[in-house]
Amino acid sequence: MNEKAAVLALAALAQEARLRIFRALIGAGPAGLTPSSLAAMLGLTGSNLSFHLKELVHADLITVEREGRQLFYRPHLGHMNGLVDYLVDHCCQGQDCTPSPKRARSRATSCG
Repeated sequence: MNEKAAVLALAALAQEARLRIFRALIGAGPAGLTPSSLAAMLGLTGSNLSFHLKELVHADLITVEREGRQLFYRPHLGHMNGLVDYLVDHCCQGQDCTPSPKRARSRATSCG
């Protein structure tokens, strides 16, 4: 992933309705959801939902596929994983920063 694609994806997610849509689609997984299902689930009007879906498709965070008369929106998991990889690419200057179980427990008990 390059910087321009990362900025486009992050900008698309930096809006409450689009973030809710994306999270709903992540929850649905590869099966995806129809616009009517998404609208009912999230309480969005059809035109509002359509606008936000278009932005998420443009950012390559979701895909749309027609099956018969229905449209199915699905998360583009490869692109999402690429975004996460891009964001953490230089984490800890290349060192393994995965917390050990001991450090993870001490953080959990010391955080308020």
